[in-house]
Amino acid sequence: MNIKIALLQFDIAWEDTGSNLEYLTTALMNLEEDTDVLILPEMFHCGFSMAPENNAQIDGGEVLEWMKDTANELSVTIMGSVIVQVQNKYFNRLYVVHDGIVNWYDKRHLFTMGEEHMHYQRGLERLTLEVKGWRICPLICYDLRFPVWSRNTGDYYDVLVYVANWPAARRDVWNTLLKARAIENQSYVIGVNRIGKDNQLEYAGDSQTINARGQVALDCGDQEGLFYVILNRHELNAFRNKFPVLGDADEFRLIP
Repeated sequence: MNIKIALLQFDIAWEDTGSNLEYLTTALMNLEEDTDVLILPEMFHCGFSMAPENNAQIDGGEVLEWMKDTANELSVTIMGSVIVQVQNKYFNRLYVVHDGIVNWYDKRHLFTMGEEHMHYQRGLERLTLEVKGWRICPLICYDLRFPVWSRNTGDYYDVLVYVANWPAARRDVWNTLLKARAIENQSYVIGVNRIGKDNQLEYAGDSQTINARGQVALDCGDQEGLFYVILNRHELNAFRNKFPVLGDADEFRLIP
């Protein structure tokens, strides 16, 4: 069975959860009815902020409630990362809301050059879940630079997702690594980035979908809006069966 994915690329209002949720609610009025999965950028409710004390949602808060309500209303799976406070700790947490169930992944690789590690706790476990028979592994931004964490071993996935606030100054790296992750893992790779500016950086978007051969199936450029791609199950399986490189991969064990 094929699956239809929507990527929403937009200019996130800096540290303004209310405005961002209002924007998203309006934008999603145009979501195509046969959409299966909707993917939002990293920290879509406030931008890539190092002030979690001002922007955090306690155990998901109103942002998670918005995701749950929207997923139910539109009959779609929604994923995107949120600043979350659990007791006295903060996480860059990617929520996946589908069929009344909430799963999450906490960002493993914190961006030390931006002092993310000074404000957030590192995640310890990867998440793989199934949507309409497709195995999906969602990761966050800086995770893209670390191929071991992304490697398709054991609990195999079909789609690798990166939600991001990836600056325009490093857009060539973004474009290159998305292709590399797709080729080495023989999976679809979807990267969803923001556009516009925050208080320091510019973002070029470049949200896209890459197939297992490393070919671009969708490129959103620097435009704002909803973009769609249909992932082809037959095409993916046929390529994996014809060229089964994953069977020759090295075995390894990650240390928490």
